[in-house]
Amino acid sequence: MYFVPESLIGVPGIMDVYRGGNVALVNAPGNGVADDKGIYYFVPHMIKYYLGEEPILKNAPTYLAFYEDDRKLILDHLERLVVKDVSEAGGYGVVFGKDMTTEELEKWRTIIKNEPRRFIAQEVIDFIDLDIVEGDQMVPRKADLRAFVLSGDTTKVWPSGLTRFSRNPDSFVVNSSQGGGFKDTWVLSR
Repeated sequence: MYFVPESLIGVPGIMDVYRGGNVALVNAPGNGVADDKGIYYFVPHMIKYYLGEEPILKNAPTYLAFYEDDRKLILDHLERLVVKDVSEAGGYGVVFGKDMTTEELEKWRTIIKNEPRRFIAQEVIDFIDLDIVEGDQMVPRKADLRAFVLSGDTTKVWPSGLTRFSRNPDSFVVNSSQGGGFKDTWVLSR
């Protein structure tokens, strides 16, 4: 059995090989769509529409600059929001209003007005601090958790995940491409 990287899923014939039982896919086709910043806003709506359920976990309140009411909210409250460029990945294109000068806020308001489809904004969620080992001491850092979900004949959430953390004590960005770290996380049953 061979594993196919997600980047090869679009290659002609790959899905035929998968359907033939000759390879296994680590990430389901389309997996990246749900992890796209431009889709965050719609995830609760998709859960309600397709499953007829309320989401169990809440998203950070998310606003699409494309929508006029959301754009007005973003422009009026930019100093308390985090703005994310949907064309960027890996923690790039993320700016926090609280860290901007008055001039930078005005510059960003202009950019958002001119390119509203390019941005989302979210309320800043104060991630939990977890202790990490840095040198010879334990220090608190912002962290998040990525769950492992397996789908086949059934869907199962493994009692584990990947915890990502910031190495910078002042940063909420936990992506490894921005210097963050990661560690395995196991959920112990009682």
